[in-house]
Amino acid sequence: MSGPLDGVRVLEFAGMGPTPFAVMMLSDMGAEVVRVDRLGAPAPGPVPNQLHRGRRSVAMDLKHPAAVAAVLRLVEQADVLVEGFRPGAMERLGLGPEACAAVNPRLVYARVTGWGQDGPYAGRAGHDINYIAVAGALDPIGRAGGPPVPPLNLVGDYGGGGMFAAFGVACALFEARQSGKGQVVDAAMTDGAAVLTTALHWMRAAGTWHEARGTNRLDSGAHFYDVYETADGRYVSVGSIEPQFYAELRQVLGLTGPEWDGQNDRAAWPKLKAQLAAIFATKTRDEWCRVFAEAKADACFAPVLSPGEAPADPHNAARGTFLTRDGVTFPAPAPRLSRTPAAAGGPPPAPGQDTAEVLRDWGFDAEASAELRSAGAIG
Repeated sequence: MSGPLDGVRVLEFAGMGPTPFAVMMLSDMGAEVVRVDRLGAPAPGPVPNQLHRGRRSVAMDLKHPAAVAAVLRLVEQADVLVEGFRPGAMERLGLGPEACAAVNPRLVYARVTGWGQDGPYAGRAGHDINYIAVAGALDPIGRAGGPPVPPLNLVGDYGGGGMFAAFGVACALFEARQSGKGQVVDAAMTDGAAVLTTALHWMRAAGTWHEARGTNRLDSGAHFYDVYETADGRYVSVGSIEPQFYAELRQVLGLTGPEWDGQNDRAAWPKLKAQLAAIFATKTRDEWCRVFAEAKADACFAPVLSPGEAPADPHNAARGTFLTRDGVTFPAPAPRLSRTPAAAGGPPPAPGQDTAEVLRDWGFDAEASAELRSAGAIG
C-alpha cells in the first residue's frame, strides 16, 4: 500500500532541524525524496538520524556551474523543492524560486527559515529559542517567580517550522493540481510558533489569561493542572480541568474538605497545590498508577514517562506508536490514514551514496553523468 503522496517527487537541499523534519513527514507519506548534499559532506555517525530516513542522496558542488545546471534538470521533473538556507542564498547559487519556476512553473518551492523571507530580522542568525522568544511563545512557559523555560526545540524548529512547512507544501500541492501553477511556501518559525499561541491570545482578550508566568490554569498555576513529584523522585501529571474530572480526582485522593470546593479560586491554588504535592510524595509513581487504575478513575491522570520509557507503555505498545529498526527505537509516522497509511522509509543515506542511481532514474545518461563527475561537479 502506498502513502497519499505516492508519485510526488521532492528535492531537498540538506539542512538542519526543521528542514529534514518537514521532508521526513513528506517521505513518510509516500513522497520520493532526493536530498542534495554538499560534495565532501561528512558521513553520518554510527547511530542513524531518523530525521534523514526515507530519501536518496546525491552529492554536488553547487558552486560549480555544471552542478547547478544538473540541479535545474532535476527541478524540471520535481513537484516540490525544500530548502532551509538564509534568504538570498539559493538566489546566489542560481537556484532561487524564479530560476526554478522558469524551468518548472508547477514547482512548489518551500523555504524554511527562522525569521522568514523578509522583515528587519530576515538576515539575522538565530535558533529555535530566539524565534519563539520573539513570537511570544517562550515567555509564558515556566513557573511563577522563575524565568521562561526553553521547551527543547519542539515549538520553533519542529512545531512552528517543520510541521508548518510540510502543511504548506501539502496545501500548495493540492492547489497546483488544480491550477497547474506552483508557488513559494514561506515557512518561518516565528510565524508558526505565533500561530501555536492562537488560543493564548484569545484567553488574553477574554481576560482569562494573566501575564504573570505560572499563575494560569495551563502554565502550572492551578493545582489541578500540573506535575507532582512522587516518593521515588519521579513524576505524575494531573490535568483535571473539567468539574467532572476534578470530582474524580478528589474522590481517589480523599479530598473531602470544603477548601477543595472552589476549584477555580486562584487565591487558593498555591495552598491546594502544596497539599497535593504532599499527598503525591507519599507513594511512588507506579504505586499511584495502580491506585488510579484500580479506582477506574477518569481523572485525567498519567505518569510522566521519559523518552526511554515511553515505547514500553501499554497504550503506546498496543498502537505501535514507536518502531525499532537496527537497534534504534523511534516514533512511528503520524498521523494515521486508513486507506493510504504512512510508513517509515529506509535508513538515512550517506551523502552522495545514490548519486549515480538518482541521475540515471531522473533522466541523465551515462555520458552526462561521467561528464559531471570528471568536471568535479558531483561526487
